[in-house]
Amino acid sequence: MYDFYLGGMDNYEVDRTAAGRVLELVPHIRTTARGNRDFHHRAVRTAVDMGIRQFIDIGTGIPTSPNTHEVARAAAPDARVAYVDNDPIVATYAGAKLTNLGNADFVLADLREPKSIIEHDGMRQLIDFDKPVALMLVAVLHFITEDEDPAGILKELTDRLPDGSALILSHVTGDFDEDRDAIGQAAHVYDSATARLTLRTYDEVLPYFKGFELLEPGLVQPPLWRPDGQAPTEKELTQHAGYAGMGIKGGV
Repeated sequence: MYDFYLGGMDNYEVDRTAAGRVLELVPHIRTTARGNRDFHHRAVRTAVDMGIRQFIDIGTGIPTSPNTHEVARAAAPDARVAYVDNDPIVATYAGAKLTNLGNADFVLADLREPKSIIEHDGMRQLIDFDKPVALMLVAVLHFITEDEDPAGILKELTDRLPDGSALILSHVTGDFDEDRDAIGQAAHVYDSATARLTLRTYDEVLPYFKGFELLEPGLVQPPLWRPDGQAPTEKELTQHAGYAGMGIKGGV
């Protein structure tokens, strides 16, 4: 569905049908998706500028180019990327679009089982956990319910990272939607998908950065996070239903 929102070609009829239902309820979801993707790219470039050369991208999804390795390697050809997703269909696409250029691998694992991600043989062969890593949880943590303990999952993942590592995270919210009923109904469309969608507020998302010093401008709507050009207007911001931020373990 995310690929469809972004205008990609790697999606299926069932995805397009479900995404169409969401668009009927929340027409600006495409703008939200695009803003989130642009944040993704800017955060990767920021990590590279800070000297980070290792990336763990969890919740990869069916890849819509440019992907993490393409953005990172444009600035640092030696960048290494481990992609993680729990969907076997994504694994099929990964061989053709994500890991065919070397210094990249795909790990078929579930975010709900963080130990299986960190200790996966492919992960250990590619990522050196004695050096800074950019852990990316872009538009994925909202698929983890409170019962599944997102804070505990994050702790297990980030405890393994050395100081100087980055946490790049974005999350959908209903905080900016005038029609909260509509976005709530849109979230229910995901009930019949592989994972439910949980909307969270600013105060619920901010603690996920515990142990990390947020870079300026902090936890904000994606288009406000270090925009390349002119910042969006207040009216335009109402179309971006999410928060995004990047933190550094141990401080900058």
